Amino acid sequence: MILFAVIALILFYLLKKANNNTKDVVINKVKINEHANHPKLHILHLSDLHLENISISPTDLYEKLKDEPIDLIALTGDFLDRKRTIPKLIPYLKVLNQLQAKHGMYAVLGNHDYVLRGQNLQELIDLLKQNNCKVLQNEHDAIWADGYPVNIIGIDDFSTKKSNLEASYNGIKHGINLVLTHDPNIVLHMKNYHFDYLLSGHFHGGQICYPKAYHLMKMGQLARMNIIKGLQEQDGKPYYISEGLGQTGVNIRIGSRPEITLHELPLCDKNKAVVAI
Repeated sequence: MILFAVIALILFYLLKKANNNTKDVVINKVKINEHANHPKLHILHLSDLHLENISISPTDLYEKLKDEPIDLIALTGDFLDRKRTIPKLIPYLKVLNQLQAKHGMYAVLGNHDYVLRGQNLQELIDLLKQNNCKVLQNEHDAIWADGYPVNIIGIDDFSTKKSNLEASYNGIKHGINLVLTHDPNIVLHMKNYHFDYLLSGHFHGGQICYPKAYHLMKMGQLARMNIIKGLQEQDGKPYYISEGLGQTGVNIRIGSRPEITLHELPLCDKNKAVVAI
């Protein structure tokens, strides 16, 4: 009985610590190909909110970001997977709007979002749009940032076979290509599709690592290569895998932390300078 009680206490302690890890949000700042003489596009990247299991409140999120320079907000999918959770997204979108990103807010959907079907999925998409968030589903938009053309390319979720690279790039004009997508495995199929930077999520940095995230092996080739988080490169092109802000399954993290990422992308075209007049 005493041994059983000791084991129970140890398990309780470990689970409590693992749950507390979900509240220990890390802000990572990433500088890409830093060029001192070029202006920067400051991007706030949030991924995998999983609002069924998120430990940061909208107010705390705002407090962490209110003094950061933010030109553009990128949301890379897995907001939620239950209809009843949809209203919980509203206060988060409201505080993101309060940050007043100069070039707005863009989103792509993830595999958990596609658990929603029909009208429920449409309700999620409509809610994002109603709160000034452009949802890109195998399409692109263009902005001018400090005189440089930037293509924001939203590639739909690879893991649910909704990606269409040809459609995403169709009609694209010359500029800096910023790709938003949920599942980073798509980079292995983009040898002939140029991007200057790609933002993704999906893996949660393993969420539960013991010591490696062996349970991710089924989630594609990158996971089998143990490429599950942080700044990476494919075919000479940089991409980033966020550890995500929320959790899926159980609300614990072991060997990973929820992540907010701030990226500095230089506004320079290595092949040809194009400046708005």
